[in-house]
Amino acid sequence: MNTKYALKGVYRGKVAQNFGVETAMVKHPVREALYLDVEGLAGDECADKRHHGGPERALHQYPLEHYEFWRQRYPDNTDWMAPGMGENLSSEGMLETNVCIGDRYRWGEAIIEVSQPRSPCFKLNRRWQVEEFSRHMQDISRCGWLYRVIQPGLVGPEHPLILIERPDNAMTIALVCELYFGTPLDTDALKLLREQEALSESWMSKVIQRLETGEVENWNFRLFGHP
Repeated sequence: MNTKYALKGVYRGKVAQNFGVETAMVKHPVREALYLDVEGLAGDECADKRHHGGPERALHQYPLEHYEFWRQRYPDNTDWMAPGMGENLSSEGMLETNVCIGDRYRWGEAIIEVSQPRSPCFKLNRRWQVEEFSRHMQDISRCGWLYRVIQPGLVGPEHPLILIERPDNAMTIALVCELYFGTPLDTDALKLLREQEALSESWMSKVIQRLETGEVENWNFRLFGHP
């Protein structure tokens, strides 16, 4: 334990009209220490508080390595760089394959806990001008992940993330995505997800709903912006 990861960037943004939608996806580098509370970084805003932000989704981290993949997949777009996914934290060495639900990291004075994968939405399609980009991101599980704040405090780009705790039944972000998005009605998979006590309430409620009803919630609005 106590694995340490240096951050490549810390970002925050204000709500504004960009890409034809109201969003805080356009973020700018943070150079100084600032306060992190249960709602997120001081000065960082969220346009759609129903589907983004809040205590269960206070921070978004996205691997810097993924931008090279997108650059090769969509070479006509030359802007593949952080914080293009609207992330707060940019890193190298932390991937969906080695980060788990419930992982706790010390960041400066704060302690943060991985709560869920990022659920790609249609605003990414607008941001990158790529039809169904959100679906592509979802299908290959290069989504990044979100945190809840366990202990608020001062944080900054010079502070590394230090892994201090991992659940006994740790499940990687990649596996959670594979089960949740790839086999959404597989009963055994849903039961495994239900055992992830640190999984966010919003994701857990969908897991339980699927088990009870045998139906998957409609993803069209999230992915494409229409019913």
